[in-house]
Amino acid sequence: MEHHHFDNNVGQQPDTDVNSRSDSNNAPPLGAYFVWHSVIDGTPCDMDSNDLNGSQPLPHEKPKSPWHPFANRGHFSLADFVFRHNEMLGTQFDELMHIWAEVNGSEGGSGKPPPYANKKDLYDTIDVIDQSDVPWQSFTIQHGDANSLTGDPSAPQWKLAEYDVWFQDPCMLLCNQLSNPDFKDGFDHAPRQVYGNNHERVFGDFMSRNWAWNQCNELSEDPECHGAMFIPVILGSNKTTVSVATGNSEYYPLYISNGNVHNNIRHAHVNAVSLVGSLEAILSSLWPAMTTPEVTLCPDGHYHRAIYGLRPYIADYPEQCLLSCIVQGWCLRCTASRKDLDEKNAGHLRTHEFTELLRGTYAWKVLWDNWGIIDDIMPFTASFPRANIHELLSPDLLHQVIKGSFKDHLVTWVEKYLAKTFRTSKAAATMAEIDRRVSAAPLFPGLRCFPEGRHFKQWTGNDSKALMKVFLPAITGLVPDQMVRAISAFMDFCYLACRSTLSKADLDALDDALAQFHKEHNIFIDSGVMPDGISLPRQHALMHYRTLIELYGAPNGLCSSIMESKHIKAIKKPWRRSNRHLPLGQMLLINQRLNKLAAFKSHLAAHGFLNPASLEPADIDPEEAHFRDDSNLEDVEPDTELTRYSAMEYPHRLPEIAAFINFLNLPELCNPNASIQAADIVDGRVDVFNSAVATFCAPSDICGVNAMQRQHIHSCRSWYNGPARHDCIFAEKDPSLPGFQGLYVAQVILFFSITYRGQLYPCALVRWFAPIGNEPCKSTGMWMVEPELDDDSGEWLVSIIHLDSIMRAAHLIGVYGSQDIPHHLKHTDSLVAFSAYYVNKISDYHTYEIAY
Repeated sequence: MEHHHFDNNVGQQPDTDVNSRSDSNNAPPLGAYFVWHSVIDGTPCDMDSNDLNGSQPLPHEKPKSPWHPFANRGHFSLADFVFRHNEMLGTQFDELMHIWAEVNGSEGGSGKPPPYANKKDLYDTIDVIDQSDVPWQSFTIQHGDANSLTGDPSAPQWKLAEYDVWFQDPCMLLCNQLSNPDFKDGFDHAPRQVYGNNHERVFGDFMSRNWAWNQCNELSEDPECHGAMFIPVILGSNKTTVSVATGNSEYYPLYISNGNVHNNIRHAHVNAVSLVGSLEAILSSLWPAMTTPEVTLCPDGHYHRAIYGLRPYIADYPEQCLLSCIVQGWCLRCTASRKDLDEKNAGHLRTHEFTELLRGTYAWKVLWDNWGIIDDIMPFTASFPRANIHELLSPDLLHQVIKGSFKDHLVTWVEKYLAKTFRTSKAAATMAEIDRRVSAAPLFPGLRCFPEGRHFKQWTGNDSKALMKVFLPAITGLVPDQMVRAISAFMDFCYLACRSTLSKADLDALDDALAQFHKEHNIFIDSGVMPDGISLPRQHALMHYRTLIELYGAPNGLCSSIMESKHIKAIKKPWRRSNRHLPLGQMLLINQRLNKLAAFKSHLAAHGFLNPASLEPADIDPEEAHFRDDSNLEDVEPDTELTRYSAMEYPHRLPEIAAFINFLNLPELCNPNASIQAADIVDGRVDVFNSAVATFCAPSDICGVNAMQRQHIHSCRSWYNGPARHDCIFAEKDPSLPGFQGLYVAQVILFFSITYRGQLYPCALVRWFAPIGNEPCKSTGMWMVEPELDDDSGEWLVSIIHLDSIMRAAHLIGVYGSQDIPHHLKHTDSLVAFSAYYVNKISDYHTYEIAY
C-alpha cells in the first residue's frame, strides 16, 4: 500500500473526497493508499521538543550490565519462566530452590548455590527492575449519605462502608506503553484516511477513523499543537467475579490503552492494556497533556510531542448506564423513547450541553421518566476537554450482538415461539430435536462441540459464539422460514460488523442486513412472542453501528472481549495465586511484577540481547475470543503443508496402502492418464499423514502477526482413540468469480506424499461435493452442496489433488429438513449421513468473507 501525505485544510472533514482535488501534485495514486494528517502528524523531536531533521532513531546506548538486576541471562530466564509462564506459587518455588541446592550439593554436583535463595529473593530482584516502574496509589470512597446514616440501624452496610481504590498513574502507564519497542511495527503516529482500490474509505484500526481525524482538525487550530502526536486514550471497565462461593469476590477493574497501537497488538495482550482503578480522580494526571503536548518516547526510538484525548470507553450496557448517568432501558447515545427503540427516526443525540439544557428546563422526575436522565450527577467526562461520554461509549460486539441480541434475545424467542405454538410435549420434543441437530455438527477447527445441545449451567461468550455457528441449520425446517430469515439477516449483520476493515460497500451491506432483520423479526411480534413490540437497548444500539464505525473504525478492535480475556490475566489468575487473605494487595503486586518482567524482556529484545518475538503465524486456541485485526491490505497467498511427522501405522507402498484403506483404485488415481510408468508409481515411497496445516490471511479472526492464521486439517482413522475424522476443505476453482462460486468443496480421505524420481509430491485423496442450484438457500443464506457422482459409475467422485490446491478447512452441516434426525447419530458420522449439506459460511469470519 502506498503512503501519501496530502495537504489538508484544518476544517477538512474526514470524508472529504481527496480524489476531487484539482492540484495534480495531490492526485491520488492507483490502487490502495492512505493519507496522513499533515498538521497533527507526530513529527519526531528531541527531549527538549525541538523538531528533528533526520529520520533515524535516536541512538540508545546498550546497557553495560544488560541483565541487571539479574545476575545473568539464566537467572532472568528462570525468573521469567516460573513467575510469568508457569505462575509458580511461592511455596513451590522455595521447594524448587531447596531441591536445586540438594542437587548441587550432592556428590558430583557443582557445589554452587541455587540462583535464588527463596521466593523473597526472587520477588526482591523483580521489584528492582527499572522498566514499567509505576507505583500503586490509593484513596478511599464512601457513599455520599454515609455521614447522615451513621448510627441508623436500618442503613444498609454498603452505604456505610469505605472502599479502597488502588490505581497507577495513567500518564505514566501510557508513557510506558508508548515507549514499548514491541509496538514499533504496529503503531500510528498520526491519523490516516485509508482508501481501497476503488478509492472508497476503509475503516480499520483506530487511527484510520473519522473521530481521530476530527480531533486533530480541532487541535490544529492551536499552533502550539502543530506537529504533535495525538494519543486517543482507550478506557474499559467491567465487573468480574473471582469466586462464587466466598464473600468480597467482586472487583471493578479499569483498564487503559491507547488508540495508536493496531488492533492486533491490543488483542494480543502485549502489555498494551494496563490495570488502573477509579475514574475522575485517577485520570486527573492526564488533564494537562490533553491541552498542551508533552514530550514522550515512542516505539520507533524517537521522542514525540504527545497530546491526549479521551476516546473511546469499552463497557457493557449496565456499566455504560452508570458511566453516562442514564436510566437503564434507555439509549445512551440518543433520546429515542424507551418504549419504541426500534423506531427508525432515532432521537436527539445526547451531549453534556443538551443534558444541562434539559436540567435547566425540567424537574428531576420529568428528566427520569421522559428523557432517561439521572438528575443529581454528571458523567466524569464533563470534567475533561473534548470529551462527551455519550459519544465516547464504543460499540460492544460481545454484549450487544453476540450474548445480548443473539443468545439472550433470538435464541430465547425461538424457545418461546415453540412453547407458545405447540403443546408442551411437542414443544419439548422440538427443542430436543434442535439440541440433537446442534450436537450433530461435525468437528471443525476452533468450534467447540455441543454434546448436550444448548444445555449449559453457565453460558460464556465463547459458548454463544459457538452456538451462532451451528444454530441456523439446526432450526431450519422446525420454525417458520421468516424466523430463519430474521436470524440469518442478524448473522449477516454480526459477521459484517466483525470484519477487521469495512469499506463503504461493507457499511451499505451492514445497513441492508439490519433493515432486513427489522423487517423479518416482525414474526416474533406477529406470533405473540413479543406482543408489545420490540424495544430493547442492545438491539437499538445496532442502529448506531454505521456512525460509530465511521467514527471509531472496526468494532472488533474495541470489543469488551478484550477486557473479558484481560480479567483472566489481571484478576482471576493473580487471585488464585494469592493466599485469599486480604488478596487485593497481593494481586496488585503480582500484576506489577508481571508488567516489570514483560517490559524488561521487551527492553532486552530491543537492545539485541534476546531474539524478538516470533513472527510466525500462530496456532489458534479454539477457546480464545475471535476478534483480531490487521490493517495490511496486501494479499497473502494461502499455503498448505503436511505436518512434520507421518502416521506410523500405514505401509509405504501404494498397493499396500490401497488395501489398508480399502481403496483399491488408489494407484490408478495417482496416474489417471497413464502418463507415468505404473512401476514407478507403485515402487515410489509413500508416507501417510494424519493432518495438514493451512496458513492463510484471516484479518477478522484471532490470528498471529500480519493477520496470518494456521489451521490444522485432519484426516485420520481414529480421532483421540475414537471414530475416524475426515475434515472438509475449500479448493480454488476460479478466483475471478465472487464468493463460493469461485470455490470447490471436498472431503479429505487421505493425506499422503509420494516420491517420484527424487521429487516429493504432497497430495490429498478427496471426494467432491457439487453445489445445489446457482444461488444460496433463500432462508439461511448458505450455499447447499451434495455428493458429486461419477458420470460413469454413479459412485461418489474421488480424485487426488496436489496440496497446493487446498486453501483452508471448510465446515459442512447437514440439511436436516423437517424430519427428526436419528437419536443415535453422532457428529462423527454427520458427513456421510445426509444427502445434502449447508456450506457453513459462519463457521468463522474468514469463511464468511470467501464463501458468501
